[in-house]
Amino acid sequence: MVSQRRSFAHTGSLLCVTAALFGLTGCTKKSIAQTSVDLQLKVSVPFRFVAYGDARFHDPKDTDAANPAVRVALVQAIAEANPAFVCFTGDIVYNGYNANDWKTWDNETSIWRDKNIPVYPALGNHDLHGDEKVALGNYFQRFPNLKNSRYYSVRAANTLTLVLDSSLEETSGPQGQWLTGKLDNIPPDVDFVFVMTHHPPYTSSSATKMFGGGHSARSKEQRLAKMLEERQAHARVRFVVFSGHVHNYERHEHGGVTYFVSGGGAAHAYPIERASDDPFQSKEVNYHYLLVEVDHRQLKITMNRLELNNGKAVWTQPDSVKIVLAAAASANAAAH
Repeated sequence: MVSQRRSFAHTGSLLCVTAALFGLTGCTKKSIAQTSVDLQLKVSVPFRFVAYGDARFHDPKDTDAANPAVRVALVQAIAEANPAFVCFTGDIVYNGYNANDWKTWDNETSIWRDKNIPVYPALGNHDLHGDEKVALGNYFQRFPNLKNSRYYSVRAANTLTLVLDSSLEETSGPQGQWLTGKLDNIPPDVDFVFVMTHHPPYTSSSATKMFGGGHSARSKEQRLAKMLEERQAHARVRFVVFSGHVHNYERHEHGGVTYFVSGGGAAHAYPIERASDDPFQSKEVNYHYLLVEVDHRQLKITMNRLELNNGKAVWTQPDSVKIVLAAAASANAAAH
């Protein structure tokens, strides 16, 4: 059961609404803040969810945009994992303006709707391709619970997920104000705050496209990482960041924050020249999804890697990490 409430980014919007009611002037459209939606999913600990992205749903006959067989295998495996929900790190479709791409999404993910698995997406650059109004119309038609919100929150048991639109400023402007407000007012029963954005704050990939593809981290997301790491130093919760855009898998640890790049959803993956201090090392392409298992004051995140051998799916788990709140970690150590 999903419930939701609308929230104003700041009280200026309320003042403008009041002024309008009394026929006052002086409030323009630019002064009205963007609104967001706060979703609530009723689940109990322990529960599991999936995070992944860059599937590029598109004509399955066109194999230039993505690997259709990988895409279908991932969707089926995720359905069989029975997650409470799916966090999609962006680039759902190849071209956001293309109604046929969205119909491919509808067809290939019908099993998720049959099993009532909610999907919480972040906007990717491909989702905004073409006429932005048309692209967003296609997007919000599939996700009516978002109420046209480009950034929003999801509360599920002891977790809070903050979904950002990386085509906008994440740490300034209306979205930045909203994010600051959320981080300043984390509910006391939340153990983990997940931040999801399409573009990664950290990546060992590079825009030089040494291996045929790649993207460097942008300054916008680097500012986001700095904000989170400064807060993590004094926070009782743990911050975990999920992103995509880079068509592979990466895990990074900085300032107590764990960052995952999960862009192996079927867009053609490419190897990464990984930094020597990256926690995960691999010279391979990694089509995959992340399984996040949430418990009381701890969680486990496992990369489930897919390789198709003559059409047969072969699954491995080459990376897994457990994240435990500091108090819980101390208690576990004392018990042993």
